[in-house]
Amino acid sequence: MPRLITISNRLPISVKVKEGEFVYEQSVGGLATGLSSTDAKENYWVGWPGMTIKADDQAALAARMNKDNLQPVFLTDREYENFYEGFSNKIIWPLYHYFKQYASYKKTYWEAYRQVNERFCEEVQKIARPDDVFWVHDYQLMLLPKMLREKFPDATIGYFLHIPFPSYELFRSLPWRKEVLEGILGADLVGFHTYDYVRHFLSATTRILGLNHSLGKVNMAGRIAEVDSFPMGIDYDKFAKAVFEKETIREIIELRQQLGKDKIILSVDRLDYSKGILQRIQAFERFLERYPEWQGQVTLLLILVPSRATVDQYQQLKEDIDQAVGRINGKFNTLRWTPIHYFYRALPFNTLAAVYYMADIALITPFRDGMNLIAKEYIATKTDQTGVLILSEMAGAAKELTEAILVNPDDPHDIVRAIHKALTMPAEEQMARNTAMQQTLRRYNVKRWSEVFLDRLKEARLSTEKIKRKQFNERVLTEITEAYTTTEKRLFLLDYDGTLVDFHDDPQKASPDEYLYSLLKKLSKNPDNCVVVISGRDKETLERWLGHLPLGIVAEHGVWNKDMDGEWTHADFLETDWKEEIRPIIEYFVDRTPGSFIEEKHFSLVWHYRKSDQGLAEMRVHELIEQLAQYITPRRLQILEGNKVIEIKNASINKGHAVHRWMEKYPGCFALAAGDDHTDEDTFKALTNYPNAYTLKVGHNQTAAMYNLPSNRDVLRTLHTLSEQPVTEAKYANKTA
Repeated sequence: MPRLITISNRLPISVKVKEGEFVYEQSVGGLATGLSSTDAKENYWVGWPGMTIKADDQAALAARMNKDNLQPVFLTDREYENFYEGFSNKIIWPLYHYFKQYASYKKTYWEAYRQVNERFCEEVQKIARPDDVFWVHDYQLMLLPKMLREKFPDATIGYFLHIPFPSYELFRSLPWRKEVLEGILGADLVGFHTYDYVRHFLSATTRILGLNHSLGKVNMAGRIAEVDSFPMGIDYDKFAKAVFEKETIREIIELRQQLGKDKIILSVDRLDYSKGILQRIQAFERFLERYPEWQGQVTLLLILVPSRATVDQYQQLKEDIDQAVGRINGKFNTLRWTPIHYFYRALPFNTLAAVYYMADIALITPFRDGMNLIAKEYIATKTDQTGVLILSEMAGAAKELTEAILVNPDDPHDIVRAIHKALTMPAEEQMARNTAMQQTLRRYNVKRWSEVFLDRLKEARLSTEKIKRKQFNERVLTEITEAYTTTEKRLFLLDYDGTLVDFHDDPQKASPDEYLYSLLKKLSKNPDNCVVVISGRDKETLERWLGHLPLGIVAEHGVWNKDMDGEWTHADFLETDWKEEIRPIIEYFVDRTPGSFIEEKHFSLVWHYRKSDQGLAEMRVHELIEQLAQYITPRRLQILEGNKVIEIKNASINKGHAVHRWMEKYPGCFALAAGDDHTDEDTFKALTNYPNAYTLKVGHNQTAAMYNLPSNRDVLRTLHTLSEQPVTEAKYANKTA
């Protein structure tokens, strides 16, 4: 079993100095709990120890921590300030939580962030082995996966973001957006709490990096980076059992004596502008105004945990909250009743468990939250199944806790209605809702979360290993060259766009250059070779570009065929009347998708969207295919998804049929087929059972081809190598005879 090396901004312990000695304080965070039960024989953890350590003390402390499988990353005060308080919390935190106006794009922050990520990488290298599993966590270390990949190319690397990932429109404003995306994509598996964040991330990779993805798999150079959602759970049993502990029971009794019989609305948050705390308090004020009969009967228990007290926005938020609480209490309180009980401090665990258990309502309304584990903790403590969770629909937890009362945190009227509904909800309904949510949380707890992620990480790495085994390399080139030189007849079956030439925004400008012409001429003039270009393009274009060369041409995926020095022939019984029905549909999508256009061939229609906004195009593709589906089967048509194109053609025609025709003409010959998209898979499948056939796929998608090549330039290099092989006189004599 390989070792697991967890890398996060903070270690699972904090180092403190007491009486001149370093001591550990154990973290109670969910991440430490979740990883404590993994199957790895040795778990190592890399992170900051929680305080600045003098240079003279670092070696001794590191040696002591290494014995506990901890590798500290020592940072100076200035490094930590610019890396953590600066880039992480003054740029990434506000941007990712949709508070772009608070982001401060200082280059010094970025330089510190990059350097500290490098420092983490150096510390990992001190303890790492080639077969270790690396799991990188959160927004402070987004560059680290790529850095680790460069040091350990074959390593298994996971990355998990614990905060939201914003929409493309927000993320694109980050000056270092490419570097951040490339850093994260160094991982084999990238995890988020919800599918919304997955969707945003994939959109950014497509639009900013131009990377293709399918079913959450991003095609990288020689590997796949998989992206998926893994909603983080809690230590359910810890909270469920806590309410039966003596210390918790004592706290419950004392708090009930202080608060009397009032209904309790609980609000627990770390001080942060993303939590919607001030607006929540104001909504409670509106509730008391709208439903005066609840005055004197319901209390808001506001618990605020101090956070980033030196940051201007947090200081101002604290002042605003203080003023609002004072104003509301002054407005409504009586000698017997105080509307808001306000605590500005963190609570001990048993006190927190007691507060959860006592609360009739948990009011959790963040503007944006990656997950929000407080909502889950509250539900876990409700052992009698009573109590109501009011939860912002903008929190990641809302995707799981669907039985909660979900609210729009920006709509105070919605929150007011939710409070009233919660206070008047029958006990039977409360129990039904909470029972369903508890079943979800009990099953998918934090330990299960870590197990699922690590299992998927293994699967993702296996997918990459399969791809690596199919990577074209010098050994493969040597094997192909040897087969080529020892076989009397050779057949080349070559796709055009994306294989012999790069793609172009204007398809008519992707004509062959002089190098390609000279290469095709040299190959086709060899008397032992037969070169065939198999393309989806129309025959007129291919005739204009290639008709003067001594090679075969297949146009429109097999509709048209031309032998060397021959005439064009086309397949029989092909109908075209369907085009009149399909063309208006595609034209409708051209009108709705700027940059797209329609191309009409003899026996097919093509919608090109290479120049369109990729996010819009992705949506339109699904919509178009859905609309065309009703026309396909009864008319024996087929939809082909190519590289930024959708083509509708007769189902009875494909490149595979054309390949069989050429293979029948050259039985037992050496065959080399190359292509780049879905349409070429028919070619590869048609050659599966031919012993002397080699099939090459440009790109790193999963394919029926034998090998993957990074780009079309590798195809040209391969063809050039084969074209340079000598032609023997004896072979030429046999050919002419």
